[in-house]
Amino acid sequence: MTAEALRDWIQRRPFQPFRITTSGGDAYEIRHPEMAFLTRAEIMIGLGERDGIPSRHRMVSLLHVTAAEPLDSTAAA
Repeated sequence: MTAEALRDWIQRRPFQPFRITTSGGDAYEIRHPEMAFLTRAEIMIGLGERDGIPSRHRMVSLLHVTAAEPLDSTAAA
């Protein structure tokens, strides 16, 4: 996935929480735009968020991001 495509997801207003899936099958939920920092090659995702502050992060290469989809509150987790 391109940096520009992910930027569109992060900058969407109003923000819509979304999930990215990687080629390894991992999935990460981005529930706030502040929980994702994008570079040309990677996305840093804040994890373990409490009071708006992540306790850790994960760096994911954009080469391995295979999909982005909106989080659906009615879908099963």
